[in-house]
Formats: sequence, structure tokens, C-alpha cells
Amino acid sequence: MVQITKDEAYDAVAPDDFPAMLNPARYGVRSTAFDKIISATHDHFWDPLDKKYIDFADDFDITKQTILPANFFPIFHTRIGDTMTPEQKIKFANESTRWQLSAILHGEQGALALSASLCHILRDPGAQEYAANQTREEARHVTAFAAYIKQRWGTPLPCGATLQTLLTEMVGAPEVYKKIVGMQMLVEGLAMGAFATLYQNAQDPLLVKLCQLVMTDEAFHHKFGKIWADRTIPKLSEEEKNLVEDWAAQCFQTLLFNLVNAEQMQVVYDSVGIDWQDARAAIMEAFTDEDRREGMKQSANIFRVLIKTLLNAGIITERTKAFYGMYVDMDELKSEGDRMVGDDIAEEGIKYLQTINFAGKGKSEKLLAAE
Repeated sequence: MVQITKDEAYDAVAPDDFPAMLNPARYGVRSTAFDKIISATHDHFWDPLDKKYIDFADDFDITKQTILPANFFPIFHTRIGDTMTPEQKIKFANESTRWQLSAILHGEQGALALSASLCHILRDPGAQEYAANQTREEARHVTAFAAYIKQRWGTPLPCGATLQTLLTEMVGAPEVYKKIVGMQMLVEGLAMGAFATLYQNAQDPLLVKLCQLVMTDEAFHHKFGKIWADRTIPKLSEEEKNLVEDWAAQCFQTLLFNLVNAEQMQVVYDSVGIDWQDARAAIMEAFTDEDRREGMKQSANIFRVLIKTLLNAGIITERTKAFYGMYVDMDELKSEGDRMVGDDIAEEGIKYLQTINFAGKGKSEKLLAAE
């Protein structure tokens, strides 16, 4: 195992070395790097089981309208789409959305388990408290997406093989860098792009509200990974930097080509009587690599957001720039600065939550709660 630790805040022990956590000297050495993120949880607290935050008991007929617009589904713009009835298209669109939201639910479960696993290995009390805090927030995301899926479809769909393999590797990895780069950057970056896309385009008001609430948490989770990158990447040896960079690129490529392909979504195609292999062939006939690159010009494109996350963290260098440059304009991405898609949405969501969480409290009380 290669353990890359360049900052004491991320110092880790073996998962089974609990006695190390009982070292008296450990309790008095606490990093302040995460205190602001931990304290800010008061501002963006929400409870998916409390109707004053979100009420899942609303009406939206998925047999008559689609949750996402038709242009989100490539199959509609192929020879197969030309033969589909309006009813089939509605069924396919909403089952496809069910599959995507099920993947998000499984991803949130992975984030919950991974955050909890960080509690077992992070020696620094501040880092450990942050990880425990994130575990609580990921748990409410699992509750919320499970409730939404139950309201619309009854049950979620199974986790795709690619996502399951990746999440299993991240959760079980003893290396801190794999957990943080994999979950706090790759998966969280992917999630922020997905939530921003859903927030901007979903035709179901309940899903729009849910995504904004989740983004108020995810924006802080991303910051934890960014702190790691700022404190770690500049101190890596060339060999260590290459190790992190190559692993990130490998994960990106796996997600890009497998996350939403027809083979992964067989259950969706089966639901409307379409052969997934025929669907894959039709999509390949109708869409080119140039179409994929064009799609990545959209600011909320999930893979564009993912690349920007890695670029801002210093995990994309001249060595791997050309690989990502096949899909996006890297110079244009760099010129956009550190602001991430979803930051504005999350900030508006936090303001909304503050009106609920601090209603009836004086200004001094509110400041005290956030300190």
C-alpha cells in the first residue's frame, strides 16, 4: 500500500488500529483547517423528514409527463426514436431518469460509507469530526433520494456495474488519497454537475428543490477535498504526483465511457421493449465524438465539471492535459477561475435554509450558532 500523507491534518492510521485513536496526546493536536466547514453546518442544516424543508407528498403524473426534457435522451434522435410512440417515449424518459437518480442514491450511499471509513483512519480530531459531519449529511441525502424515488416509482433500480465497482474500491481503499480524490473530487464533482443540470432542467418542482438542498451540503464536501489538494499536491514527489494523476485519469475514463452507456442501462431499454445492443448501435450511428465534445461545452455537463474539479485541484498537469483536452478546451476551462457550477445555486439554497433555521432568533443568536 502506498500511503501519501503530506499534511498532518490528513495523517491516517490503519483501519484496524483503533488503539492509535486512544493515544492521549492525539486529542490535544487538532487542525483548524476544517473548523469553518464544520461550523457552517448550522447554516445549511435540513431534515428530509420535516415538511417545513421539503414535502415529498406532491402530485406529478409520470405516465403523462417527463421529469426531464426530451432532448436529454439520445435514443429519441436515432432511427429507433423515430419508431417510438409518445407513450413509449414518456415511459423511457422517466425510467431513464429513475436509473440516473438510483445511481445518485447509490453514490450517496457510497459517500456515506466512505465518510464513515475516514472516521476510522484520520488521526487528526478536526479531520475526524469533519468526516463524521459529512457522514451525517450523506445519510440525509440517502434518506431524501430514497424518499423521492419511492414517491415517483416505488423502488430504485440496481446499481450499474461500473459505479458499483468504483464505489467499492473507494470505500475499501486503505489509501487516503484514493478516498479523497475518488469521492471528494471525482464523485462529488460528478454529483455537483448532475445536481446543477437537474436543478436547471427538471420539470418536476420537487426534484428541483431536492437538488438545491443537497447542493448546499455538497459544496462543503467539495471544499474538504480542495483543502487536501492545496495542502498535498504541491508537496508530492514526481512519482507520487504521477500516481495520483494516473489514478484520477483512469477513474475519469471509466466513468466517461461506462456510466451512462446502453449496456449499463439494459433494464431501462427492457422496460420499453428495446434491445440495448440495437440501441447502442443506433446511438453510435447518430452521434460522433464531436457531438460528445459539443455536449461538454455546457457549463453543467457532468464530465466538464469533473475535469474542472481535477484541474483546479492541480491533479491535471501538462503530462495529462492532452488526455482531457480531447473532450474540453482546457485553456477555456482554466480561464473560468475557481467558481464551480452549482456554487450560486447552493448559496441561494443556504439563504433559504437560514430563513427556516434562524426564524425568530436574534442576530446575535445566529452569529453564535455559526461560530
